[in-house]
Amino acid sequence: MNRLKLNKNELRRQKDHLKRFERYLPMLLLKKQQLRLELDRISHERAAAEEALQIALQAFTSWKALWGEDIELDARFGIRRVEVSWDNIAGVDIPVFEGIQFRLDDYDLFATPLWTDRALEDIQEITTLQARLIIVREQERIIAREWRVTAQRVNLFEHIKIPEARNNIRTITVALTDQQTTAFGWSLMTKRKLEAAS
Repeated sequence: MNRLKLNKNELRRQKDHLKRFERYLPMLLLKKQQLRLELDRISHERAAAEEALQIALQAFTSWKALWGEDIELDARFGIRRVEVSWDNIAGVDIPVFEGIQFRLDDYDLFATPLWTDRALEDIQEITTLQARLIIVREQERIIAREWRVTAQRVNLFEHIKIPEARNNIRTITVALTDQQTTAFGWSLMTKRKLEAAS
C-alpha cells in the first residue's frame, strides 16, 4: 500500500479522485438497476420459452407413435442458418433471436405418408423454440455476469473508494493545518528573537 503524502498536491489528487468516484457512482447504480430489470425480463422470457418448448414436445410425442414407417426426415430437412442480431442493454451487447432459415427438400406427396407434412412442421417449430431458448439463456448468462461485475464496482465505490478518499482528504487537511500552525508558531518565535536581538 502506498504511503499517503501529506501535501497540497496529494490533497488535490484525492479531491479529484473523490469527485470522479462520486460522479461515476450514480451511473453505476443506474446501470445496475437497468441490468436487474433486464435480467428479470429475460428470466420470465426464458421460463415462457421453456414452457412453450415442453408443450410442443408433448404435442409432438403424443402423435409420434402413429408413425408407421421411417421416411428419413433428416434427409429432407435441415437448418440453413440461425438468424441472430445484437442489441445493446445498458452498454452490454446481447444476442437477439430473429429466426431460423430451414432447408426443406421437395418430396413426392404420393410416396410419403400423410403425416410427413405435420411432422416437418412440428420439427421446425421445436427446432425454432430450442434455438430461441439457447439464445435467451445466453442473454441471461451475459446480463447476469455484467450485473455481478457492476454490483462489485458499486460496492467498491460505495464502501471502499469514496470513504477512503474522504478519509485521506481529512487526514491531509489535518496535517496541512498542523503544518501551518507550526509554521506560524515558528515565524512568531523567529520574529520575537529578531526583535530581541535588535
